[in-house]
Amino acid sequence: MNHYTKFAGRFAVLLHELQGRQAVVIGHQRPDGDCIGSQVGLCRVLRSQGIDAVCMNPDPVPRRIKFLIGDTPFFQRDELPAGDRLALFTDCADHGRAGEKVKALYPAPQACFDHHVSNVGFAKRNFVDTGSAATAEVLAGVFLDADIAFDATTAQALYTGIMTDTGQFRFPSTSKRVFQLCAELVARGASPARAGQELFERESVGKLKLLEHYLSSLKFECEGRACIGILPAGIFEQVGATVEDTEGLVDYARSIEGVEVGVLIEERPGMMKASLRATHSSYRIDTVASQFNGGGHANAAGLNYPATLAEFYPQLVAALGRRLAEVDAIRQ
Repeated sequence: MNHYTKFAGRFAVLLHELQGRQAVVIGHQRPDGDCIGSQVGLCRVLRSQGIDAVCMNPDPVPRRIKFLIGDTPFFQRDELPAGDRLALFTDCADHGRAGEKVKALYPAPQACFDHHVSNVGFAKRNFVDTGSAATAEVLAGVFLDADIAFDATTAQALYTGIMTDTGQFRFPSTSKRVFQLCAELVARGASPARAGQELFERESVGKLKLLEHYLSSLKFECEGRACIGILPAGIFEQVGATVEDTEGLVDYARSIEGVEVGVLIEERPGMMKASLRATHSSYRIDTVASQFNGGGHANAAGLNYPATLAEFYPQLVAALGRRLAEVDAIRQ
């Protein structure tokens, strides 16, 4: 591939720094396939290099992604025994993405592996490539370009991370390099069929009920260019769903013909959580999310904002309207 040889020297230095030390590979809150896949992939490679590494996440691993872990040592935040571990963050655009408690526990990150355009370079060593479709792509590229051997479990984790963050290879971020890397990962033991079955053919009844409610709530804003759906407080308990069942719901709003930005709002006591998805990276909806303490990708972002729905909804619609107008002006 050779695209990631720019990181090879720094990665060799990192491996040297970690020798004889304990390391913890940290992912973000409410982890997705790229987060867990990246954590597992990096942790397993570190362990193969003789480094005492474990994974830690502030939230539980979602049911459909657990198959990636294998025998990788994986802990939730409060389960990890105390120790002087060097922290490596994956798929985190900023230090607080794993939560303020994790940030306080590990105030000086040794490294960060990421692909978000909003990454602020918060670690001692930053392996950030914003042209990559997934953090798992960055890691796969580094390992392959550095000629580092890895096992089938690592290959599966990295392949699945790339597959999920490219929307099953449908998003504009899907490149020739993505397919080349994935071909190498399949050659090293990744199974596309297993990834597809585990992630997309094990839906819960609760998720289907949640989807039904979300679809019934959809509203068109900004002259039909934005579509917003709301999950009210208490809906998860009402339909027997969990927060991980929201994965992929916002794509239904974005997929409607004529819609350029889809939004999922989760109403919580005193807090609004929203996921934003755009049809193209040119919309830079991470800049919209940043107005509400959020961030993310140019075409996939999220936020948590202290407000009521009545306060937040018109502010969000106004911010989306301004952004769409800015895009129109640029295109003229």
